[in-house]
Amino acid sequence: MLSSLWDLFWYTLVVFAFVAYLLILFQVLTDLFRDRSASAVVKVVWIIFLIVFPYITAFAYLLIRGRGMAERSSAAHDAAQHAADDYIRKVAGRTPAAEIAEAQSLLDAGTITGDEFLRLKAKALS
Repeated sequence: MLSSLWDLFWYTLVVFAFVAYLLILFQVLTDLFRDRSASAVVKVVWIIFLIVFPYITAFAYLLIRGRGMAERSSAAHDAAQHAADDYIRKVAGRTPAAEIAEAQSLLDAGTITGDEFLRLKAKALS
């Protein structure tokens, strides 16, 4: 199968390139379906080019739409984080008012400073 060390090196390089392409491909496809501003025709054209010219199209997509890709990924992450925070608050039964009241009691007891109270209050209201 592998007759020399160079064959092993070449095989490893090819496998690495293929796995790297698959990771990029999944990111590009995820971004394509996440982007609501792109029409279905544009998405189909990108997918066809990804199949016909895989590496060139993937790199072109990253160069052309990379900034928007990062913004959409960040927005999706922020939305997921906000949904998780809301769920945790709902399950924990703590409302922003309850958190502020607890922070006020800590301030009155002298456990926290006024600056820490304002930080906790801002966090509860966000």
